[in-house]
Amino acid sequence: MPVPSVRPPQTLCQAGVARGDITPPVGIYHRMWGAARHDRATGVHRPLTATVACLAPYEAATPAPWYLLALDHCLLWHGEQSRLLAELEQRTGIPAGQFLLAYSHTHSAGLMDLSRSHLPGGELIAPYLDQLTRTLAELVLKARDSLAPAVIDHAVGRCDLAAERDFTDPETGQIVCGYHPGAAADDTVVVGRISRLTGEPIATFVNYACHPTTLAWENTLISPDYPGAMRDVVEGATKVPCLFFQGASGDLGPREGFVGDPAVADRNGRQLGHAVLAALEGLGPAGQRQVYRGPVVSGATLGVWDWQPLDQEGEAAASRCDVLTECVPLLYRTELPTAAEVRSARADWLQRELTAQRAGDAVAERDAHAMVERMDRQLTRLAVLPEGRTYPLSILAWRWGDVIWVAIEGEPYQSFQQTLRNRYPQTTIVVITLANGARCSYLPPISAWGRGIYQESIALLAPGCLEQMTEAAVRAIGRLLAR
Repeated sequence: MPVPSVRPPQTLCQAGVARGDITPPVGIYHRMWGAARHDRATGVHRPLTATVACLAPYEAATPAPWYLLALDHCLLWHGEQSRLLAELEQRTGIPAGQFLLAYSHTHSAGLMDLSRSHLPGGELIAPYLDQLTRTLAELVLKARDSLAPAVIDHAVGRCDLAAERDFTDPETGQIVCGYHPGAAADDTVVVGRISRLTGEPIATFVNYACHPTTLAWENTLISPDYPGAMRDVVEGATKVPCLFFQGASGDLGPREGFVGDPAVADRNGRQLGHAVLAALEGLGPAGQRQVYRGPVVSGATLGVWDWQPLDQEGEAAASRCDVLTECVPLLYRTELPTAAEVRSARADWLQRELTAQRAGDAVAERDAHAMVERMDRQLTRLAVLPEGRTYPLSILAWRWGDVIWVAIEGEPYQSFQQTLRNRYPQTTIVVITLANGARCSYLPPISAWGRGIYQESIALLAPGCLEQMTEAAVRAIGRLLAR
């Protein structure tokens, strides 16, 4: 009879990690919120970081290494991102298809939009993006050069920082984007401890779904929002870099958010950080399994378990590596406005802003300015959409040992990751959204349409696209597990 044994979900691979500072200069264009009244960043709450993890198969020559670039930015627009990836390829000699930009989605890093170079602080955007590219290229090469055999031990924790954020205003009946105390929210935290085979830790990753929108329009400081304090807590205990991967948080945000006080962002981050440490404390020695040793007679007859290195079967399972890329054609929404219609609406809102300004109506002026900003962003989104009736959304799915990673662009609702994990309850699944951007915008479920929610108002794809994408991801995971 085989000896009973248990091991955490594990990955044997090659891994290298590098960390750098990517904090923009004080004074750079910072206005991310329509309701904001400032243009330039006035200071730095916490530094912004870039952490690159290079991951490659444990033994096989293929597939080629992947480079996960965890960035403290909301996102880059498609044009700026495409230029960055092309320059990274040129500087490193590594094909751009091997890079995955994983944005933390902090809304306090500044809007790095070259079309705003004429605005106060906008003159600093282009030099900053140039420096960002140089820094990332250095980190990519450093991570690649440190590639060595490693093991990733995984744990799943819980944290109730995130809350559902589609709330009905009791006075107006309008659906607002804010804390909904009566709704359920996914509290899953997936944690990975990356160690050398000697047991020496080299990095930790955290996968959690919650919009980093603690700090909002009143904040004038450059900030990573709650992921910054979360990293501080985790790195203080582990002494190695911590990478943050944003989960499916289209309808999730912190219970306390939309404030100007950085102390609240730090408190939110510490809450998540302690949840991460609690999960890490449940792991045993790196790359080992618990094996039943047998009974020991004491006051009671005790069953004793020991930690032992992986056996041959365990090593084979943990070192499996496979990747699938699937393109899912998703219909554009039928009522998608044209650029001309958006420009007309923008002109109308701009006139309202000027009228309110002349009348001294600060609230109406603020609201109209926010709508002008919303129109500007819609024009940016429309300008880069592929032509035709459908959007070619790419799903990237890896099998790293016992664990499945799924990376997609855009902002799906939490149901995306919940469905994947419910369909495969015995498999640890890492879900990275905003992967290489959010050109397709929000993906609400069918049940959320027709209620006037913000996410629907700026969605580019038709109702049902989230469900279609989810089923495609389910099938991709099934194929990875079967082959």
